[in-house]
This record gives sequence, C-alpha cells and structure tokens, in this order.
Amino acid sequence: MATPDTRTQILDAAEQLFAEHGYSGTSIRAITKLAGANLAAVGYHFGSKADLMGAVARRATEPINAAQCAGLDTLLARTPDPTVGELVEAFAGPLFDALPGGDEGGARRSRLIVMILSDPAEAARGWTGPAEDTVRDRYFAAFARALPGLSPQELWFRMRGILAVTSVDRLQVHQHPTPGCDSPTPGEAARHWALTFLTAAVSAPPTRT
Repeated sequence: MATPDTRTQILDAAEQLFAEHGYSGTSIRAITKLAGANLAAVGYHFGSKADLMGAVARRATEPINAAQCAGLDTLLARTPDPTVGELVEAFAGPLFDALPGGDEGGARRSRLIVMILSDPAEAARGWTGPAEDTVRDRYFAAFARALPGLSPQELWFRMRGILAVTSVDRLQVHQHPTPGCDSPTPGEAARHWALTFLTAAVSAPPTRT
C-alpha cells in the first residue's frame, strides 16, 4: 500500500485531533507532530489553521452532501411534494452510510460532526460555502413545503437535530455497543429505529409559546 502524501497525512492527523479536542484545543504543532510533517507544511498545503479546519470538514461532509442531493433529486423526480418520512430518510440516510457505527473511522467522523455542530470557535462553523448552503437550502425548502405550519426558526432547529441525533447515535454505538448484540451496530434495525424516531420528531406539531 502506498504511503499517504504529506497533505493527506496532515488531513488525517487534523481530523483525529479536531474530533478529539475541538478546534481551539488543537494546535498546529500537535497536528504536524502526529502527521510527521514540519510546521511549514500546513501553510504550504492549506494556508492557515482555519483553512485546514475547512479542508478537514469538507473532506468528511462532501460525500454526505452529494448523497443527500442525489436522494432529494430522486424524490423530486417522482413527486414535487415528498413526505416528511421520505425527506428524513434522504437527509439522514447518508449519515448512516458514511458513519458506520462499528468502524473507528466512522466514529471519528461522527465526533468531528458533533464538534462542528457544538464547538464555539467560529472557524469550526464558518468553513461552509455555496456547496453546503445549496444542500441546506434545498432540504429546507422541501421540509417547509411538507411542514407549512413550522416557523423557519423551528424548522431549522429540527433539521440540526437530525444531524446531531444521528451523529451522536453513530458515535455511541461504536463506543458503547448495545448489550446482547453480536455486532457493535444493530445495522438496518438501528437505521430504521432512528428514521422512525426522527420522522416523528420532525413531524411534531409546531411548538406553541
């Protein structure tokens, strides 16, 4: 097997450390030490720590975004108004595919996504661009048509909840396997449970204040 190039080694090290320690808790020196690279290599390949954070996040999320877009395209080719359950499956399903619960790489990327959603550092969230905005906006519009009674603020809260619940579930399955299961993940059963739960949560009546 070929040895990863320096850029890939830095990305791998940064993904691991950002996932474990957050953005502010990870130094460039720690990343380059783990990667076996010199400090100048980060500047050469990425520019800055914030740019490296963006590269790490995009590498983890681009396959998920592509699958989410493909799933929505398939739904909209069949009907202009997919159901909430269909939208939840198209939105959350790629997370299960990309973050397998029984795999260390899946667990690490689950931690990374949880970090992106919760880290207070602006660089952990400010890396998104037009590609990520397009996925978000397309699903937001489709969910809004399916759930016309929700305010934009509450709808976006529920969409973030889909990402958070799925990522935490994938991470927990890896760290704390379900008692009595032969495998660290119940496989399709876990996916079905999660999609059923998330569909019910997203479909709940608007919150009255």
